[in-house]
Parts: sequence; C-alpha cells; structure tokens
Amino acid sequence: MWNIDFISEDNFRKHVKETIEKYGEKLKAIDLKQFNKNIVDPIKMLFDKNVYGISWEEIIGNEIFRQRDKSNNNAIGYFHQRIFQYIDGCKVPENGNDGGWDIIYTNKNGIKLPDETVIHKVYVEMKNKHNTMNSAAAGKTMIKMQNQLINDDDCACFLVEVIAQKSQNVNWGVTVDKKKISHKLIRRVSIDKFYSLITGDDYAFYKICNMLPKIIKEIIDNQEKQIIPNDTVIKELKEMTRNLKINIEDLAIQTAIFMLGFGNYKGFEKN
Repeated sequence: MWNIDFISEDNFRKHVKETIEKYGEKLKAIDLKQFNKNIVDPIKMLFDKNVYGISWEEIIGNEIFRQRDKSNNNAIGYFHQRIFQYIDGCKVPENGNDGGWDIIYTNKNGIKLPDETVIHKVYVEMKNKHNTMNSAAAGKTMIKMQNQLINDDDCACFLVEVIAQKSQNVNWGVTVDKKKISHKLIRRVSIDKFYSLITGDDYAFYKICNMLPKIIKEIIDNQEKQIIPNDTVIKELKEMTRNLKINIEDLAIQTAIFMLGFGNYKGFEKN
C-alpha cells in the first residue's frame, strides 16, 4: 500500500524511472579507448592488484566501475533534487535560472525555524555529502546566501546535505579571509529535517527510503531490455598482448597496462 501523502505513487515511480534512465545513459559499453580516455595509472593498478591479491580482470572491472560511479553521482543528485518538483510549495529551477538555486520552497502560511523565526520562502543549495565543499566553495556559497538575504528579507537560505554528520537544522558559519561569517537565516540542514519542514511529516525521508527498493526492483524487472553493458576492455588488452609475444598471460596484461599509461616514454615504446 502507498503510505506517502506528500507525493503520489505515479509521480514517485516516474521520478525513479527517470533516475534509472540517467544511469542508462552512462552504461554504454566501454572499450579500451574510452577506458584510457583520461589515461589510467598503471603504477597504482599494479600496487592494487598485488596488495589486494586480485586478478587483472577484477582490477579492470573496479576501474570501469569507478569511472561510471563518478558519472552516476550526477544521477543521484538528480534524484535528490528533482523529486521536490512533485512536492507542494517546491520549485526546482532549471540549471542557472532563479539565481542558480537547487530548490525554492514557498509557504504563504509561514515557515517556522527552530528559533521561532517565521519566514515565507527558503532558498536551497543541496549537497550530497557534508564534506564535499572545500573552504573556497563554502565561502562562495555563503556569499551567495548573504546576497539573497539582502534582496529578500522574508526568506532563509539552507545548505541541505543528503549525507550529513547528524540530523540537524542549525546555523551555518564559514571562515572567509580569516573571519567567521554566519547569519541566523543561513542554516545547515540534513535532508530528513528538510523533508520534515516542507511536508510536516517527521518520517517523510524515512518513508521515501523504505519505498525505494521495491519501486526500483519493479521498474528494473519490467524493462524490455537489460541495461548491463558488454565492456570490451579485457578482450582488447588480451588482443594487445598477442602482439607482445609474452607467453605468461598475467605478465602480458601487466605490460599492456604499462603501455596504456607510458606508451610514449623511453623504453616502453619498444614493446
């Protein structure tokens, strides 16, 4: 049974399906050229293989996963941000519009903050993890929020973190040019507290998380074709090794890996 009253089941399914499709865009088969687009680090791969006692196939698979995972973080950001377009009072601006905010929440009846201050609009900058901003980025975000408060005295600005250090809705301060800057209307908020604030349901984010596994599985199971890619990196590396005339496969792949990163360095170009 659907027990979430702040988003319909149809809209939730639609959003989850769109997020999965974002994954699909990144799941095109990876060949050797794509694999080495940014040039892999042969030395690290060699250490990893031997220190962890795993095969070249596993090392290559891990690197492919790492490359995809970096791109798929954008899909997860899409999920966390764009879901609010289906929740009353929330606007999710297109990239760069409305001051570049991730979410703008408006409530004409008022929004009460923990210190009892009441405002009617919240501007949100969303981050997936609490430690993803360096000091320069944090300072830039703080200045952006300060400017918003200058232009609108009936609002608050939130830094909403999906993976926060703890459940919280607290004042946020940063150090800029060795000076501590903070404001009572600039707040650091964990995503569960943000959901609670806009839906009135303390368990809103918990309900979303509980529903996700079932909906994801149903959508994946009902897809007409599987999205698992047929990567060709190992196959192409083994084809490279045939030209190297090295009889031991493990050593041949090792040499091919070195060629990927160091192929135009002295000594390596002879292979």
